[in-house]
Amino acid sequence: MDIEELRTFVEVADAGGVSPAARRLGVSKSMVSRRLVRLEAELGVQLLARTTRGAALTEAGITFRDHAARVCAEIDIARETILPAGDLCGRLRIAVPLSFGPTHFAPVLADMARRHPQLHIHTSYSDRFVDLVAEGFDCAIRVGYLQDSNMIAKRVGPLYGRLVASPEYISRHGSPETPEALVTHQALMQGTEAWQFMDGDEIITVHPRGRFKADNALALAAAALAGVGIAWIPDGVTHEYVASGALVPVMTRYPPPPAGIYVIRPPGQHPARKIRVLTEMLIECFEQAPAPVASREK
Repeated sequence: MDIEELRTFVEVADAGGVSPAARRLGVSKSMVSRRLVRLEAELGVQLLARTTRGAALTEAGITFRDHAARVCAEIDIARETILPAGDLCGRLRIAVPLSFGPTHFAPVLADMARRHPQLHIHTSYSDRFVDLVAEGFDCAIRVGYLQDSNMIAKRVGPLYGRLVASPEYISRHGSPETPEALVTHQALMQGTEAWQFMDGDEIITVHPRGRFKADNALALAAAALAGVGIAWIPDGVTHEYVASGALVPVMTRYPPPPAGIYVIRPPGQHPARKIRVLTEMLIECFEQAPAPVASREK
């Protein structure tokens, strides 16, 4: 029985159809269909009932799915065990934020691929919230302040940010001096999030209001440059704008507390070694990168 056929069946079962499974696996839909046909012929039973909405597991498929998943996991462990020390194999699917992924995380993933030539790395860059289990990701890199979740998170580095606005906005609307004053200004936000600020050791929470929202830090920076409002944006995005004077730090007496960069994975007893290696590489990367001068002065 071919291990790739087993993996394909598990992906189709978890994704709910051939098309989403093909996207996860990075192969054509016809390849997925051929593997399923061969597996069902080998077993002599129908595992999936094709429908107009996708594919549903038959009773036999429900029973076989868990066994197939365990076999695939055991094969991965066995392959890693017999490889030279430190080598990785198999596939690693990672969800990465679009705002920082290409600049901050892509070099680490490329280095990981260089060090481990038998490892297949599939990365999805998006600022939307990804359901790791439903969409078949091994892990995700997330930035900011984490919400409560049943996912397991490992902090790999700090994320520094600040409030910024354009000189044009400040000349028209003034600059808020306290967190309480923010409610009278137009905030540029990702959604309905709260903003936090430090007053000595005290944390002040503010619920800003605004008419411009985007799930991408670069889009928020563009709105700030256009004078639409005030935004909390990580320093990695605003550094050049602040240096050139296109954006101005606002309310510097009350800095936001440092956020974090995290590796998130579904709950389980032990993380796969490939996730542990990625986590260690990210920690090493961000330990070597000093905080921006402006952030340290805060």
